[in-house]
Amino acid sequence: MTEALEIQSHVQIDDDGRAWIDDSNVKVVEVVRDHIAYGWSPEEIHWQYPHLGLAQIYAALAYYHDNRSAMDGEIEASLLAADTAARIAEDSPIALRLKGLSRR
Repeated sequence: MTEALEIQSHVQIDDDGRAWIDDSNVKVVEVVRDHIAYGWSPEEIHWQYPHLGLAQIYAALAYYHDNRSAMDGEIEASLLAADTAARIAEDSPIALRLKGLSRR
């Protein structure tokens, strides 16, 4: 007798189209960035995020590979936004004061 196998995705998409890992406050892209940037294995990611199960982590990575071009675009856009914010912050009054370059 064959039993039906139920597969749980562990990934949910919110109303804004962002992928989240089930039962957590972790976006799929966060796990993917750690995997890409640091070369972390799923086991290392689990060590860094002990509240995530390995099945959730593998599901997040599988989701990334199934949606690679869209997620790579999302990662690239977030990097550009961070670079832009860093450039803007370089000239802020507080940054200048911290550098000892007061505008007074």
